[in-house]
Amino acid sequence: MDFKFYNTASRNVEVFKPNEEGKVAMYTCGPTVYHFAHIGNIRTYIMQDALIKSLEYAGYDVKRVMNITDVGHLSSDADTGEDKMVAGAKREHKTVMEIAKFYTDAFFKDFDAVGNKRPDVVEPATNCIPEFIHMVEVLLEKGYAYVAGGNVYFDTSKLKDYYVFSSSVEKEALEVGVRDDVEEDTNKKNKTDFVLWFTKSKFEDQALKWESPWGVGYPGWHIECSCISMKHLGEYMDIHCGGVDNIFPHHTNEVAQSEAYLGHKWCNYWFHSNHLNDQSGKMSKSKGAILTVSVLQEKGYDPLVYRFFCLQSHYRKPLVFSWENLDNTVTAYNKLVKRVSELKAEGVVDEVVKKEFEDKFCEAVSNDLNTSMAITILYDALKADTNDATKLALVESFDRVLSLDLIGHAKALSEAGSKVDAELEAFINDAIARRAEAKKAKDFATADAIRDELLAKGVEIKDTREGVVWHLV
Repeated sequence: MDFKFYNTASRNVEVFKPNEEGKVAMYTCGPTVYHFAHIGNIRTYIMQDALIKSLEYAGYDVKRVMNITDVGHLSSDADTGEDKMVAGAKREHKTVMEIAKFYTDAFFKDFDAVGNKRPDVVEPATNCIPEFIHMVEVLLEKGYAYVAGGNVYFDTSKLKDYYVFSSSVEKEALEVGVRDDVEEDTNKKNKTDFVLWFTKSKFEDQALKWESPWGVGYPGWHIECSCISMKHLGEYMDIHCGGVDNIFPHHTNEVAQSEAYLGHKWCNYWFHSNHLNDQSGKMSKSKGAILTVSVLQEKGYDPLVYRFFCLQSHYRKPLVFSWENLDNTVTAYNKLVKRVSELKAEGVVDEVVKKEFEDKFCEAVSNDLNTSMAITILYDALKADTNDATKLALVESFDRVLSLDLIGHAKALSEAGSKVDAELEAFINDAIARRAEAKKAKDFATADAIRDELLAKGVEIKDTREGVVWHLV
């Protein structure tokens, strides 16, 4: 079965053909660890995870590398403004490396919570300074870079086509309007040139800096992905992933410097996920309060419900987040778990039926990662005229990609139900009703006492937008 997805480089859905048969060399842009990753960032990683697991479901062996940006990413993609890591350190009165450690840990806590598989290689940019310096030296030797004002710049005029991801109309718009809204760097020969290495002539107070042939300084943001990918995947990469906001200039610059350095094509396929929006537009760290997966958990939401929410939409479409939409997903997820919990592990798996559904599922995820259709096939399997053993085997099979822990949650639901007799359930429902009346009367002392009364009987309650939910502890 052909595996195909939308390649940003060709602007077409293409059949995937790796450089080495059966193996996939994949690189995904990691976080800049100066702040928490919001749920829009996490959506991108959920869809990348679904792509990896879909490729594995289809029989490929995937090696995935991810960077951690802990130096060099400025507050403007046009090489202006303050380093984001330095800004984070100043904001929280910590060192840059303390900030990097804290937010890297926070990122992976949320990354793991939504069912993502960790990359095979995670490399912080600060680990690879010698590699960055070497690439800059080669680019200078080949005439693709120049030194000006103490910094080293990539000369985009040396390329036949700099705008590798853009249509002719977009190219024209970019030529006219690129970076007009930022302070011009007078060291640049061309507006689209970008920094490969900064020196103290640019920033006197940079916290992290290293000796280089061009003076004490630090790398530009774009060079880290090129070097880290080559370090772990070699000169030829199959798939490069990121969000649509990475396309220009970050991925454009990566292609420019990588192919100038190598002298041949670097990456064949580019996979980009679209934005998560709320009512006010694209989610952004600049808006103030950041909605994270951990915040969703604090509000009583299972992180896998958020994964389910993302998988029900196509990765190339903007997705609108609202509490109402998430609450609707809670209801759908709970119904799905309940349906799985009702299946009995009895009988023999019908291998013919199982293969028929697995083929349909594989066809869906192999068709431009149609996770919404894959979920529909899961529902179809649960309604199919076959025995429970076959349905359970299919749920387990599909969850290799969906990663919704349906069987685990179903087992927990069944175990909780078996421990609650009719008398205890009646007591819980009565207590919840009494607490609601107390809260309505603003008698919060009584409401808290009822909560403690329930907890003493091993019952924990949570207030959610869907209402009060409880579970045994």
